[in-house]
Amino acid sequence: MKTQALAEAIRTEARKVIVGQDEPFTLLLVALLAGGHVLLEGPPGTAKTLMAKTLALLVRAEFKRVQFTPDLMPSDVVGTQVYEPSTGEFRLRRGPIFTQLLLGDEINRAPAKTQSALLEAMEERQVTIEGERLPLPEPFFVVATQNPIEYEGTYPLPEAQLDRFLFKLLIDYPQAEVELEVLRRYHRGFDARHLEQAGLRAVVTPEQLAECRTEIAAITVEDGVIRYIGAITQESRRSPDLVLGGSTRAAVAMLLGAKANAAIEGRTYITPDDVKALVRPVLRHRIILRPEAEIEGLTADTALGRILARVEVPR
Repeated sequence: MKTQALAEAIRTEARKVIVGQDEPFTLLLVALLAGGHVLLEGPPGTAKTLMAKTLALLVRAEFKRVQFTPDLMPSDVVGTQVYEPSTGEFRLRRGPIFTQLLLGDEINRAPAKTQSALLEAMEERQVTIEGERLPLPEPFFVVATQNPIEYEGTYPLPEAQLDRFLFKLLIDYPQAEVELEVLRRYHRGFDARHLEQAGLRAVVTPEQLAECRTEIAAITVEDGVIRYIGAITQESRRSPDLVLGGSTRAAVAMLLGAKANAAIEGRTYITPDDVKALVRPVLRHRIILRPEAEIEGLTADTALGRILARVEVPR
């Protein structure tokens, strides 16, 4: 399959600059191919921004970065109408959201009003400024990073905002050997600000990306697998560990992500394993634990593991 070959070329090229993050980088690629957006959570300095910049370069996507801060306004993200005294007319000043890959850095440092400026863009692929609807480029892919919520100066993302992200990926500190390899690369002259100097080159055109999405749309899905996705979502709503289970949008995300994952693996059909691999990335940010479950030390991933154990896997 063309998608498998291109995905392998992208991952091989990415290893020139990214060390020990194969799984989250692959899921970033799955989300891009599935037409979704990704939330990366982890402590500062764990290559979240580097992964987004690398992916943008490899697929020839226009890249812009917004540093979210407590004083950032919605107009700073989407743009606004600016009065020109010389002409006596208003001129549209487009914000950084008019790009193909937008990195929203530390998104949970901005207040809810600014976070919500992304809602329309992420769902409708358009923004509205002074009543005028403006389409966004294709592909439009948001990669947002956030620090763990217990860090100082962070605001929790509202549920409606979280539900717009296809995946939430957890990025942790690297293993000791991986960290040593990073240090060796920097000692040899690697500079994350100049990826081209590391020999990184674009390997996919926007046209090829569109062809991959067409291939993914044609992936076969048996009714038993669709029922399996539905059963997982419904079981999450019945779970004694949760206040809030997965939405219908979450079930759709599981399906679309599984189809993209199957294509990357070179298959023309999805299996229950494709679904199981995506349950945690798709649902961990969409569910809410009961307070007593949190007191017991339960995490979202543990609760999802319990749900998976209760749902029968189709043959």
